[in-house]
Amino acid sequence: MEARFDLMANQLGAKIAKRIYNVALAIVQSPLPQSTQDLVMLRASQINGCGFCIDYHTKDAAAAGEDATRINLVAAWRESTVYTEAERAALALTEEGTRLADAHPGVSDETWTQVREHYDDDQIAALVSLIAMINANNRLNVIMRNPGGSYQPGMFASMAN
Repeated sequence: MEARFDLMANQLGAKIAKRIYNVALAIVQSPLPQSTQDLVMLRASQINGCGFCIDYHTKDAAAAGEDATRINLVAAWRESTVYTEAERAALALTEEGTRLADAHPGVSDETWTQVREHYDDDQIAALVSLIAMINANNRLNVIMRNPGGSYQPGMFASMAN
């Protein structure tokens, strides 16, 4: 599979990608635990079928020391015992926030209540923004058919600022 378009080879595309990356940096620097961020990005990417992002987020999670069992079970998190209640709330919010167009009623009050029980306002701001941004990134990569398999942890670090 070959990518349809190289966003970084286009002046405007590179400018937009850099801005998106800097939004992601603000989220990474938030008080939302990095392991939760990794799980959320991986789960949304699985739902959206983004091979590039699945590759990216599994490798980054592993490089950050995330347990392989937790990485491998994220698609079946409801049927797994390796996630905290806070992570389960974040994953439920991720699924409901990602499946908005799938005749899903949106984010349920039950899920929102669970999120409020486990996260403070800054963490919620980061979590909601993260879900929106990973969905945007998934869509960019799926539209352009960026294939998974070539990502190396840290390869986009030069894009900061």
